[in-house]
Amino acid sequence: MHVDPRTIVITGASDGIGAAAARELTARGHRVVLVGRSPEKTRALAAELGAPFHLADYAELDQVRRLAAELAAAYPRIDVLANNAGGIMGDRTITVDGYEKTFQVNHLAGFLLTTLLLPTLVASDATVIQTSSRAARAFGRFDIEDLQNEKAYSPHVAYGNGKLANILFTRELDRRYADEGISTAAFHPGIVGSNFASDTTHPMRFVYHTPLIKNLFTTSSSKGAEQLVWLAEGQPGTTWERGEYYEKQKVVASSAHARDDGLARRLWDESEQMVA
Repeated sequence: MHVDPRTIVITGASDGIGAAAARELTARGHRVVLVGRSPEKTRALAAELGAPFHLADYAELDQVRRLAAELAAAYPRIDVLANNAGGIMGDRTITVDGYEKTFQVNHLAGFLLTTLLLPTLVASDATVIQTSSRAARAFGRFDIEDLQNEKAYSPHVAYGNGKLANILFTRELDRRYADEGISTAAFHPGIVGSNFASDTTHPMRFVYHTPLIKNLFTTSSSKGAEQLVWLAEGQPGTTWERGEYYEKQKVVASSAHARDDGLARRLWDESEQMVA
């Protein structure tokens, strides 16, 4: 299938599926814009691909605001925004913005970036992709009254809640902006062998970083990136359905919370107040 070249912004692009997707999409002729936290890794990948890049640490929302301003100024058209940045953390940590780090890095920062870029995204009839996870179904214990994970915190539940927030954001963004041309989807990439989970003390770290276990249970970054590439190149409404959550290029039900439209609306409203 021939696809006209697109401008595709990928966050969390310096490692894992973000980097793998950037390589594949660049090879297919698209203009890929890299966003990463690590200056060294992001610059190295940008040099390899001949791609533009921007730096931002999602643990600081002012860096996200700066990033949004840079992107809006540099790219009058953004065809695809892939909100791929995220991760599982260790002990409960509060960011400089006053929010629990897992929630901020996995949901709130991406929410802020997307909403700040809405004028550009609407003008571009853009696709917005969220890298979610089966963790939303396996670990999510979503409590809209406890978005900061203050009650009985554990890294895997906080991560599951963050990934569930990705799905709820996808659905609510679709509800609010589909009529203005924005298309949305969320997906599970598989357990990818990368530096993901390197910041956590949780046992999930061993799945990602113990060689034997990693080989048994993880997939390659390039394999994990296939679905992101498929969504980025696909035609919304034809190749895939808007506002849905995908696993292996098929619509899959996540947790019961993921289909709660009232919860999705409230999460949006709460997030909007936090970043105001």
